[in-house]
Amino acid sequence: MDSMDEVQSHVFSAYTQPTHDLPASRAPAATKVRKTISSRVHEAVKAIALVHNVTPVYEANGVTDQAEAEQHYEDTCRVYQASSPDEVSLVQWTESVGLTLVGRDQSSMQLRTPTGQILNFTILQIFPFTYESKRMGIIVRDESTGEITFYMKGADVVMAGIVQYNDWLEEECGNMAREGLRVLVVSKKSLTEEQYQDFEARYVQAKLSVHDRSLKVATVIESLEMEMELLCLTGVEDQLQTDVRPTLEILRNAGIKVWMLTGDKLETATCTAKNAHLITRNQDIHTFRPVTTRGEAHLELNAFRRKHDCALVISGDSLEVCLKYYEYEFMELACQCPAVVCCRCTPTQKAQIVRLLQERTGKLTCAVGDGGNDVSMIQEADCGVGVEGKEGKQASLAADFSVTQFKHLGRLLMVHGRNSYKRSAALSQFVIHRSLCISAMQTVFSSVFYFASVPLYQGFLTIGYSTVYTMFPVFSLVLDKDVKSEVAMLYPELYKDLLKGRPLSFKTFLIWVLISIYQGSIIMYGALLLFESEFVHIVAISFTSLILTELLMVALTIQTWHWLMIVGELLSLACYVASLVFLHQFIDIYFITTVSFLWKVTAITLVSCLPLYILKYLRRRFSPPSYSKLTS
Repeated sequence: MDSMDEVQSHVFSAYTQPTHDLPASRAPAATKVRKTISSRVHEAVKAIALVHNVTPVYEANGVTDQAEAEQHYEDTCRVYQASSPDEVSLVQWTESVGLTLVGRDQSSMQLRTPTGQILNFTILQIFPFTYESKRMGIIVRDESTGEITFYMKGADVVMAGIVQYNDWLEEECGNMAREGLRVLVVSKKSLTEEQYQDFEARYVQAKLSVHDRSLKVATVIESLEMEMELLCLTGVEDQLQTDVRPTLEILRNAGIKVWMLTGDKLETATCTAKNAHLITRNQDIHTFRPVTTRGEAHLELNAFRRKHDCALVISGDSLEVCLKYYEYEFMELACQCPAVVCCRCTPTQKAQIVRLLQERTGKLTCAVGDGGNDVSMIQEADCGVGVEGKEGKQASLAADFSVTQFKHLGRLLMVHGRNSYKRSAALSQFVIHRSLCISAMQTVFSSVFYFASVPLYQGFLTIGYSTVYTMFPVFSLVLDKDVKSEVAMLYPELYKDLLKGRPLSFKTFLIWVLISIYQGSIIMYGALLLFESEFVHIVAISFTSLILTELLMVALTIQTWHWLMIVGELLSLACYVASLVFLHQFIDIYFITTVSFLWKVTAITLVSCLPLYILKYLRRRFSPPSYSKLTS
């Protein structure tokens, strides 16, 4: 950043030289001048300002007319739009050093110099970026000089074979990558009118081909991509790096393994992993050497097998070879690593890795991404989280959950995810208990009366039991939480309990089945033993005891009381008491007002619920759960 003023002065001096506007054919003596440092810097900045897909948009600001702002290129009204935030960052940088993109349409582009002059360029051809080519190019004609120039930028791995030989490209790319920057190589090639006309004819002919059109088009474009002049390197910092470190620390303490799948080069990915503490400073790193054959992959896997407790860094090409010949062996070794970094991954490879993790480990996967190249991975995972930021909204729209910053992932999992899992487990098992309890009562009732096809509860009693009498308290369990949000974030180790699946398992299901059978049998046998003369008394005693038992069981399950839970309990009880007036055909109204009815219902309810309350107290007393140590 200290040298940006120097860059700005070089750009300014390049446009204040009197020979700048002259064509090359008219100023042969200026050839050496153009190779000075000012000319080199100017050419690099101009290339960055031209090779992109950014469009400046002018928005009305206050009383300013939008058309007028666009006509005069008002800086305060201009907003850059592009599919990639990296390109916007580069164009904003060229604006900061004096060369501003002020206009663009499908066929032309306008740049403003530090002196206020408008440079017009005609867009002759544009070759968009693809994940296969890893580069983009544009052919423009300078309207003031008539010069035709082919500009290109792309990843260093592909541009190294396109630009003219030099001895500093590889070293400088490595230096920038080790700083955690995404490196792009910018180059150019001047074309004569004859060269461009020949290229255009072959390019149009290739696009009209019926067979192998894509291959022929790529071949024609590659004929231009030779001996290009290397102008500069650009480095852009990944937007996700800023708030990753504390979140990864939370996930690691929660027992969640993190794999980093990125399209960056190996040095950039390794630096990012270290800066984010995905790889700790005292942890060994095994960098998987590039392999192309089955034998090389076998030797490298054997070398990796001899290492223990080390992070793995592997490129996408080597990963593809390993998965082709040694899929099971590689996944077995990689899953044992504390951290895995896969660099130079294509979107297809990212989705493939997620799918293999699901198949080989049987674990649930959560994919987090912020760009369009993460969509396939997000959709393949069990749970997809999209980060809505400068990379656009493609990832967030394709995901199950959307967050505005990566650091919110910790709260999404530790607080909302943990509470949702525990609440869903409690709610689902309680709904099962509610149904099994009345089923057990019907079974006991039928067996006592020689399996006669007589329902215990008829009409509104059955409907009311499943709805207004028990619905509010049961569904109020979604408000329950065992610890506060701050405690769950402070102690991510609480999340480890969920990894064992204890809140919802065959064991807990069988426990609730036994509870349902016990309570249903106690209520039914108690009502049969204590009823006096009429069958309607059995219905009154058993149904009232059943409603009270359900309400007390909800109270037994709740960890932290919420005022809506109390309202739900009281509202359900009030609905039952109020509806007794209209249930005279099922329940004897005069009988339920007697003392005999009250003590019988109380006795049955205590026998069905009191042992469970005692067991809960003893369990918390002698074998308390982990969260109780933090809440006490």
